[in-house]
Amino acid sequence: MASRGSYNQPVSPLISALFALVASYLMGSFSFAILIAASSGVDIRTEGSGNPGASNVLRVLGRRTAILVLIGDGLKGAAAAWMGATIVGPEFGYVTLFAAIVGHTFPIWHGFKGGKSVATAIGGFIFLAPAVGLVLGVVWIVIVAVWKTASIASIAVMLMAVPGMWLAGRSNDELIWTGVIAIFVLVRHSSNIKRLLGSSEQKVTG
Repeated sequence: MASRGSYNQPVSPLISALFALVASYLMGSFSFAILIAASSGVDIRTEGSGNPGASNVLRVLGRRTAILVLIGDGLKGAAAAWMGATIVGPEFGYVTLFAAIVGHTFPIWHGFKGGKSVATAIGGFIFLAPAVGLVLGVVWIVIVAVWKTASIASIAVMLMAVPGMWLAGRSNDELIWTGVIAIFVLVRHSSNIKRLLGSSEQKVTG
C-alpha cells in the first residue's frame, strides 16, 4: 500500500519546464491580429501585406484596432516570460518567451502561419528587463510615427536588444537568449529587408 504522503510528491523540474514551454507556445499561438480582425469581418491574412501583425492591422483597420493587437501580443509575451520565470527561474523566462514567439510565428491554432513576433518579444522584454523593454517599445513607436515603416522600427529595436541588455548589466545567459530572439525576429524580416533595399516596402497609415 502506498504511504499517505506518496501522492504529494513534488513535480520534477523537467516536467515543470516542459509544462511552461508547451503552455507558452500554445498561448503564443493565439493571434490577436487574426482574431480581432475576424471580429470585424476581415481576414487580415488576405488584406494589405498579408502579415497577421499589428502593423498590417494598422494599415487595414486603423489605429485603434492596431493598438488592441499590440497590447494583446505584448501581454502574451509578458505572460510567457512570467510563467517561465515563476515556474522555473528568472532566466528561464527568456526561454518561455522564445516559445511564445515561436507560437506566434507558427501558430497551431491558425495553420502555422503567423506574424513576425516583434510586439510579443517587446512585451516579454518589458517584463524581464523593464527599462530595456520600455526603451525598445518607445523607439519602435517613434520610428513608426516618423518614418511610417514598421519594418524599419522592428529591425532597429531587434538590433538594439542585445546592446541594451548588455548596458543594463544582464547576465550572459540573458544576453544569449536575447540574441536568439533578436536573430529569429530579424530572419522573419528578411523579405522586408529585401523590399527596403529595393525601395518597395509598404508604409503604414492610420
